[in-house]
Amino acid sequence: MSETRAMSLRFPDPEQRAAIAAAAHEEGVSMQEYILTAAYDRATAVEKRFLEAFRESQAAYGAAFAEELRDLDPSPEQRAAELAARAEMELQEREHVGQGRAA
Repeated sequence: MSETRAMSLRFPDPEQRAAIAAAAHEEGVSMQEYILTAAYDRATAVEKRFLEAFRESQAAYGAAFAEELRDLDPSPEQRAAELAARAEMELQEREHVGQGRAA
């Protein structure tokens, strides 16, 4: 079973500690809760900004990416031409190999 431990609240700068203690007191919470809440708020603010930037990027470039994806899947005509070219190439290779053995 794990024990719950208090967070170490050692500050090398006494003025910083006093400022945080005053802010926590003003909020009516412990210093530990104040610091954890501030850290959480900062982390979620970074996450929110990342998601906003991602949505902006999608809006700006989404159509371009969709167009690129269409190019990845060839049309039936293009696919048929590729298969025909491959078959012709394989036939030429077989003929070439056959000629080499005969020589």
